[in-house]
Amino acid sequence: MLAYTMVGTRDLDRALAFYEPLFQEMDLEVCWRDDQCVSYGREDDPYVPRFFVGYPFDGKPASVGNGGMTAFQFSEPEQVDRLYDIALEQGGRDEGEPDWRPQYGDGFYAAYVRDPDGNKLAFVVYPT
Repeated sequence: MLAYTMVGTRDLDRALAFYEPLFQEMDLEVCWRDDQCVSYGREDDPYVPRFFVGYPFDGKPASVGNGGMTAFQFSEPEQVDRLYDIALEQGGRDEGEPDWRPQYGDGFYAAYVRDPDGNKLAFVVYPT
């Protein structure tokens, strides 16, 4: 159902330094890149939602709203742990260390970070 998500940045090079190692770990590739934005996904599968990071189209500085978050789902807690570590190594900020979160359901394991622009990301595992 989702086609893509886009988050804004004030510095595309800094954002790419943060996101590139994360998406490499997720086995996603660059699908589009110009001087305004980059998208990650799978070029050979249009049903994999794309994730864009770029400058806002209105030319105003990027800002972050409270409550917005993009979550990426995985099958193993170790994947969450690894992505959390990569995010912090690349200049992200902790918003919740990897751990089980039974308040969200049995088997729910998650970590939360913010990118250098303040966009919130979650890496999660939960039964389907």
